[in-house]
Amino acid sequence: MIIYRSIDEIREQLPNAAVTIGNFDGVHLGHREMFRRLKKAAADMGGVSVVITFAPHPLKVLPVGRDVRLINTYSEKESLIEASGVDYLVVLPFTPEFASISATEFVRDILVGRIGARKLIIGYDYAFGRNREGDVAFLQRLGSEMGFSVEVLAPIGTGETVYSSSMVRRLILEGRVKDVVSLLGRHFSLAGKVVHGHSRGKDIGFPTANLATDKELIPAFGVYAVKVKVDDHIYDGACNIGDNPTFDDTACSIEVFVFDFDGDLYGKDLRLYFVDRIRGEKKFPDVASLAQAIGDDIRRCREILRDVTIIAYREYLGADDNG
Repeated sequence: MIIYRSIDEIREQLPNAAVTIGNFDGVHLGHREMFRRLKKAAADMGGVSVVITFAPHPLKVLPVGRDVRLINTYSEKESLIEASGVDYLVVLPFTPEFASISATEFVRDILVGRIGARKLIIGYDYAFGRNREGDVAFLQRLGSEMGFSVEVLAPIGTGETVYSSSMVRRLILEGRVKDVVSLLGRHFSLAGKVVHGHSRGKDIGFPTANLATDKELIPAFGVYAVKVKVDDHIYDGACNIGDNPTFDDTACSIEVFVFDFDGDLYGKDLRLYFVDRIRGEKKFPDVASLAQAIGDDIRRCREILRDVTIIAYREYLGADDNG
C-alpha cells in the first residue's frame, strides 16, 4: 500500500481510481466490507483502490463540544487498512483551514482534480465539507457533472446490529471486551512499553509489568484475561486497569502479570489482547486479602484462556482481503 500524507504528494491522477472517504476509526467489520466493495469496484474498472482519511480526527479539531477517544492509534489504523489490501491510503491533514473549504471545492480540486476519482463509494449517512453539505444527493449531482459514479452502501451489520465505531467505543469503555470481537472481527488490543512502577506486585508474589501506552481508548477499570505478545511469543496473562484503591493511588495504571514468563520485561514493547473481563476493580482491606484475590484472578484467567486463540487483524482476513 502506498501512503500519501499530503495531497501535494500526489503528482498525477491515479488510474481509474475507486475511492472511499471516512475516519475509519476501529477499522471494524463495516469498514472491512466497504474496503471489499472498494477493491471489487477498482478491479472491475481495471483501476486502483483509494482510501481517504484524516489526521487528526475531525472531532479533535472542530468545536463540537464532544470528546472522542480513538479506538486505534493512527499507526494501528494505517496497518489495519493496509491489511485490507487497499492500493493507496491518502491521509489528509485536518486543520481549521481545511474544515472551512466547501464540499464543491473538495470534490473538484481534491477528489477529481488531484486524485482522479472515477467511482466513489460511501455509506448511506455520509456527509462532509463545510456544514456537512456534501451529502449523498450532492455527490450524485456532482458525479454526473464531473464524470464519476457514486455507490451508496446500505447499513452494514448483522441482525439488528449495525457496525459502528461509536458502539465499539461504548462497549470498550464498559469493559465488554468479549462482546466487541463480533464488531471488530478481532480482539481489542493495545500496545505499550514496560516502565518502572511501584514494584508492589513483586513484593506480594505476582510481579507485574506496568505499561505506558499511546492508546486513547482504555477499557473500564477491572481485571481482564489477556493474551500478551512479547517479542514474537504469545503468553497468557492477567491485566489490571485502575488506580489501585487498596493503596490509595490516584493515577490510572495498566499492569499485566505474564504467566510462565522468565525474564526481564523492562523497556520491552508488549501488546495486550483483551479476551474477557473477570471483575471490576475493588478495594481490599489489607494486602493479604489482595494477594488472595489476585491468586483467584489468575486461576480464573488461566481457565478462560486455556482454549483461546487470539484473533489479530491478519488472522480475520477473508480470501478476497488477501487479493
